[in-house]
Amino acid sequence: MQDLAGPDMPKKFPIFDGFALLWWGLLFGLFIARAEVTACPTTCHCIDKSGMTVVQCMSRNLENIPSDLPRDTVVLLLASNHITHIPSHAFRELHYLQELDLSNNDIETVDLGAFQGVSDSLLVLDLSNNHIQSVPKEAFARLHAKISLSNNPWHCECTLQEVLRELRLDPETVNEVICHTAVQEEYAGKSIIQVLDSGINFCNFHHKTTDVAMFVTMFGWFTMVIAYVIYYVRHNQEDARRHLEYLKSLPSSSQISKDFDTISTVL
Repeated sequence: MQDLAGPDMPKKFPIFDGFALLWWGLLFGLFIARAEVTACPTTCHCIDKSGMTVVQCMSRNLENIPSDLPRDTVVLLLASNHITHIPSHAFRELHYLQELDLSNNDIETVDLGAFQGVSDSLLVLDLSNNHIQSVPKEAFARLHAKISLSNNPWHCECTLQEVLRELRLDPETVNEVICHTAVQEEYAGKSIIQVLDSGINFCNFHHKTTDVAMFVTMFGWFTMVIAYVIYYVRHNQEDARRHLEYLKSLPSSSQISKDFDTISTVL
């Protein structure tokens, strides 16, 4: 049968069409994935600065940390909002994050694992000018960033001392980390770093407080035991006295014998 395509018409090879479709499919998939990675939250403004993705969400009246942040974010600016809480794993998808600004918010609590996922990449963390009084000991675990904690109403006690011991505080604001309250009122209003540098150990106060509490508890139990013993003895003494009076009220055996002899004589 004669080839209808003619001798000069190029023949089609289905295998090459399949490779072309596969190639275009991969390109399309990469484009979609890239779009998902770099998608910017509607409340923020994203820019590419020298090849780095900078996400600006400052002064947007945000009450929560956006959950749809681009995964290739390098700089995240969330300052001057109304964020009150940093939940666990808030930034776990941002493996390239180097700078995080959460200053001038209303943050009161920082959960365990709040910075899990960015501990290796993060270089700068600003939590200044918030409402943080205390943080869990593991909140900044394995975090190597330079951290600013100034202008928060810190309660200076053992846990905070142990937290600060593991952090690399911003040297420019380190003396602005002030004890708003403290386990010893005499240190309220003073820089916690200066207090610690003077040789004060808040953990000693904690142990002393615990020892006093244990002593008071043991004394209370001891008092209750003594009171019970006294009550028991007195109660038994009263029972014994009543029993003795009862025995005394019974007629004696000699009197019973005399009465029996009298009855026999009459009979």
